[in-house]
Amino acid sequence: MMASPAERDTEAAAILAANDRGGFSVPTKGLYPFQWNWDSAFAAMGYAHASGERAVQELQSLVAGQWPNGMIPHIIFHRPDPGYFPGPEVWETAMTPPTSGITQPPVLAIAIAALADRGVLAGERLADLLEAADRSHAFFFEARRDPATNVVGVVHPWESGRDNMPDWDDALAAVDASKVKPFVRRDTSHIDAAMRPTKEQYERYIALVEFGIAVGWDQRRIMVEGPFFVGDPGIAAVLVRAERELQRLARTIGRDDLGGNVDVRLPALCDGLEALWSDALGAYTTLDLRTGKRGEAVSSASFLPFAAGVVDAAQTERLNAHFDRLAARCRYMVPSYDPDAPTFDEKRYWRGPVWLVVNWLIALGLAETGDAARAERVRGDSRALVEAGGFYEYFSPLTGAPLGGADFTWTAAAWLDFARGTDG
Repeated sequence: MMASPAERDTEAAAILAANDRGGFSVPTKGLYPFQWNWDSAFAAMGYAHASGERAVQELQSLVAGQWPNGMIPHIIFHRPDPGYFPGPEVWETAMTPPTSGITQPPVLAIAIAALADRGVLAGERLADLLEAADRSHAFFFEARRDPATNVVGVVHPWESGRDNMPDWDDALAAVDASKVKPFVRRDTSHIDAAMRPTKEQYERYIALVEFGIAVGWDQRRIMVEGPFFVGDPGIAAVLVRAERELQRLARTIGRDDLGGNVDVRLPALCDGLEALWSDALGAYTTLDLRTGKRGEAVSSASFLPFAAGVVDAAQTERLNAHFDRLAARCRYMVPSYDPDAPTFDEKRYWRGPVWLVVNWLIALGLAETGDAARAERVRGDSRALVEAGGFYEYFSPLTGAPLGGADFTWTAAAWLDFARGTDG
């Protein structure tokens, strides 16, 4: 029996409260016991429905882990938890608080804008967070942008937030994992292994961590010399959107210095995002910056450039054709990978399942371009998934089956701020 919207509202608020660790949130108990970068940005927008102060604290705790070079790491280890791998003793970053050595999609400025627009973030605290976002964006520009193409890439699949998407497969297969130290995964003790990355993928993930350690976490050197560097339309589109939000807010509060930084970066970042358009595919896709190979299938990230405001009329027509094909193929939109691709897997993490936070950004972009019908298809499907299956990490696009971790923070946040809506 489907739960009513009001019942799900109550449950979502309870999940956010249960995953609150006192100023920072964890994605879910057990499986992810620390603070994750883009999870926290989405979580803040969920917390704002109960407490603006708690929402601001979430972002402040996130930027507390920012590195001197501006990077906001993908995990901040505020408190010890020996049940997680790879923990701070594996990363060896020597930061305080301990952190991982890579980043994640820069949703921070998008969350800052959401809180500022609601009037719960202003004054010195707003300025401080905008400065942190500016430093983060400068980091991407200097240490994740290929100077030859302006393409923003990731040096580890984990940086993309879409860890085992098939488009990483070829680049990841080229990573030598023969000398990786023995390790014991903990994720598969919480979740069915059929829903997680494979053993071989995980070994290569750890090989990339060990490369970072070997070069002293020199981020530019990792980009230039590392075995994995792939342009990502997801992270590139989020960054362009985040830059626009940073610029808008900076000028609103009279911080033209921050807005000027965006003026310098944004044209190159937009050019780099356009370089990820594939005419052959008719969509934005990945680009291996070591080999020049492009991804060959549509992913949910292919639709994120709508939110970046860069998609022209001809591109829109081709992306809409893909959207409609996927919508006819899937009961629930938007699959993380094309179900017509041979590597599609409806249950395995980012190789097919629907993730509500990506739907959130896709629907935002579609609505802003005036495509209310497709935006509502995404929102309505997201709502139906939660009403029927609850607050799981991800869902099958074919059946709606709930998958991954339960009682998930960002799914609860997505419900309250996006999927729930105002009707019903």
